[in-house]
Amino acid sequence: QGLKPLVPTDFPHLIFGTSKPGPGLPAAHAFLGRNKVPDLQKVFQRSDGLPVHLKLGYPDKLLYRTTMALTIGGTIYCLVALFIASQPKKQ
Repeated sequence: QGLKPLVPTDFPHLIFGTSKPGPGLPAAHAFLGRNKVPDLQKVFQRSDGLPVHLKLGYPDKLLYRTTMALTIGGTIYCLVALFIASQPKKQ
């Protein structure tokens, strides 16, 4: 019987991004979506004075504000916990 190899000896063919449909794919499924990179480059390279993490509008603002609120709230919680822990214990 012998030992079986841990790694398969035959490798699948690598598929790189090309303009041709992959083997075994019908022509309708050649591209599963539109290339959004040029549109996003226009948005992120626009000089409107906003930082890059706020360029996509309301969802970015919501995530940023939530993160800041959690950060400030966590800092205050830690400081209060440290203050309470540093108090002498009453008997």
